[in-house]
Amino acid sequence: MVDTNHYETLQINQNASQSEIKQAYRRLVKLFHPDINPETKNPSKIVLLNAAYEVLGDEKSRQSYDRKLHRSSQNFVNNRQQRTATAQQQQANRQTGRNVDEQIEEWLNFIYNPINELVSGIIDSLAQQIDDLSADPFDDDLLEVFQEYLDDCREKLKKAQNSFLSLPNPPNLARTAAHIYYCIDRITDGLDELKYFPLSYDEGYLHNGQEMFRIAEQLLYEAQDSVEMYQ
Repeated sequence: MVDTNHYETLQINQNASQSEIKQAYRRLVKLFHPDINPETKNPSKIVLLNAAYEVLGDEKSRQSYDRKLHRSSQNFVNNRQQRTATAQQQQANRQTGRNVDEQIEEWLNFIYNPINELVSGIIDSLAQQIDDLSADPFDDDLLEVFQEYLDDCREKLKKAQNSFLSLPNPPNLARTAAHIYYCIDRITDGLDELKYFPLSYDEGYLHNGQEMFRIAEQLLYEAQDSVEMYQ
C-alpha cells in the first residue's frame, strides 16, 4: 500500500473534483500556517499538504497517482487473500477427520456469536450518536464525545477482525463468513468517513458514514439469516 495517501492528507474523497481539491488544500494550509493560525501551526503538516496538492492539483499527475493507488490496493488485497487462503488450508489439513458438526458449533460459538454481538452494537449505536450530535454539531463537548464514540467503535471492530481471523470457517458456513467479512469492511469504511466530520464540519461525511453502516447492517442481516438452520 502507499504509505501516505494524498486524499487522506487533504481530507477528501477519491472522487473529489479538482475544485474541491483546491478548496481543501487552501482550507488546510490556512489552518496549519504559523502566521495565520499560531495555535494550530504545524510545519510538517504543511509539507504533506504541499506534496499532496502538487500531485492531485494536476489532472495528469492525479490520474497517474490514482492508477498507482489502484495497483497497490489490488496487490494488498491479493496478498491478504493468499495469506488467508494458505492459513485456512493449513488449518483445514490439521482438522481433517474432525466432525463437521463440531466444527460448525465451535465456529458459531467462538467466532460468529461474539462478532455478531460486537458488530450489532456498533451499528445500532450510530443513530443515537448522530442524534446527540445534531443538537449542536459545532459544540466542542459534543464533538469530543463523538470522537470518543468513534474510537470505541474502532476498538470493538478490531476485536471483531481479530476474532474473525483466528479460526477458519467451516465450508458449510462460507456464505456466512463472506457476509461477516464484507460487513466489517463496510463498517471500517463508515468509520473512515465519520472521522473527518470533526475536522471539517462537512455533513457529507456523516451521510457517507451512515450509508456505509446501512449497507453493513444489511450484510449482517444476511449473515444472521444464513446461520438460522444451524442454531
